[in-house]
Amino acid sequence: MSIKQLSIYLENKPGKLAEALRFIKEAGINIRALSLADTSEFGILRLITSDLERAEELLSQQALVKSTDVIAVEVDDRSGGLLEILEVLNQANVNIDYMYAFTARVKSAYAVLRVDDCALAEQYLHDSGITTLKGKDLMNLLEKEE
Repeated sequence: MSIKQLSIYLENKPGKLAEALRFIKEAGINIRALSLADTSEFGILRLITSDLERAEELLSQQALVKSTDVIAVEVDDRSGGLLEILEVLNQANVNIDYMYAFTARVKSAYAVLRVDDCALAEQYLHDSGITTLKGKDLMNLLEKEE
């Protein structure tokens, strides 16, 4: 099952990122995973939060916000752990648009992947014995750390 992520398009100017994160903080929303990429004029802030709907509502007041399906996959903490996942997706002919990673206080890392076919990617990963996370699993995993 895919997870919802927000993509927020922010002007590439001082203070815009802090302003967006202030909205989230003041609403008591926790950021679970984050990625920031830039172009010359805009930055794309990608977030998985504890309250996606509320975060989307708040951030839409200052920027263009888009909700996107992504998958989160557990990556073995060893040399080649991520490569194994990428090879499975390659065999399924699944394209990866982008990816970012995070860790938890366990002996695993996690990667968030934006792919062209979430259902196909998850099926191939499951068939290969690779764990993908549901949104609830991700929130529970990260809440154990607080």
